[in-house]
Amino acid sequence: MKNAIVSLLAVLFGLLAGALLMAVTGHNPLAGYRFLLEGGLKSIERFGNTLATATPLIFTGLSVAFAFRTGLFNIGASGQMLIGGFCATFVGLTLDLPKPLLVPLVIAAGFAAGALWAFLPGLLKARFNVHEVVSTIMLNWTAYWVVYNAVPAYLKGPYLETESRPLPPNGNIRMTWLSELFGGSYINLGIFLAVLAVIAVAFIIDRTTLGYELKAVGFNRHAAEYAGMTVGRNIVLSMLIAGGLAGLAGVAQYTGNAVNIQIGHLPNQGFDGIAVALLGANNPYGVMLAAIFFGLLYAGRGYMNAMEGIPPEISDTIIAIIIYFAATSILIERLVRRLARRRRERRDAEAESGRA
Repeated sequence: MKNAIVSLLAVLFGLLAGALLMAVTGHNPLAGYRFLLEGGLKSIERFGNTLATATPLIFTGLSVAFAFRTGLFNIGASGQMLIGGFCATFVGLTLDLPKPLLVPLVIAAGFAAGALWAFLPGLLKARFNVHEVVSTIMLNWTAYWVVYNAVPAYLKGPYLETESRPLPPNGNIRMTWLSELFGGSYINLGIFLAVLAVIAVAFIIDRTTLGYELKAVGFNRHAAEYAGMTVGRNIVLSMLIAGGLAGLAGVAQYTGNAVNIQIGHLPNQGFDGIAVALLGANNPYGVMLAAIFFGLLYAGRGYMNAMEGIPPEISDTIIAIIIYFAATSILIERLVRRLARRRRERRDAEAESGRA
């Protein structure tokens, strides 16, 4: 309950700051937020696009949150997502199989690639205590350059060397019936995978011996080792699961939201996953809600700009402020406790005066 209040207050402060920025720049905040909501929710198609935008954020948020819950900081979700998306795209382009057979292979390739890309930081942490922040940041850029050179060499598109060939219908995770159900949006099977991942992660963390051991290692590595737990194995396993989740974000983005992979940039969703995990208080269900909220901001900002002329950077600023308040949750907790104490003292004073 306390974490939910802190997250809601962080969102409230972010929205208030966004309203202030709109007013200062000469725009109507109420109209701005109305168009922001309409941009993401006005029609079934826009709602579908909001869910599709949120899907990679659910995966990267889960990746970061799972690592957080086990005492690790996975800042390499962008690289794991990119490698996962590349390998999924490679499988989708090179194998000629019916869609019911090829789609599971595409998904498995993305998960496995992301997990293997996170294996090295986990191993370095477990064996040599190399900080995972350093190793995952380095592997982000390794992934960037691997994909940068591999796409033109092996998957080059028919017109541009900066993007791969488009995935055939049997090699992507889009479904015609699902798109038609949401008015022609680019929603895809990734949203179902994301919901299953949320349930699976929540079950692993809260209902299994494995989850208990992973959390114990995160709380106190030395105490867990004294209790007989295999600390090194749990660290590596935690990074493998976190990397696999980020790899699924690549599957959702590059074989669902898009139908090819482009070179020249790291996916922002990997870094936004940190914000999603913070706002979701590292709870799988909180992560899903936070990702949908961020997806709404991203999906609606273009409409807000078109209808009211409000720069899309306002939406980015709102997200940044929300991240700031979510990251400094200790300050918000102190504010909540102070307000609760004042209310209690006022109630006690009124009760005392009533007895007098």
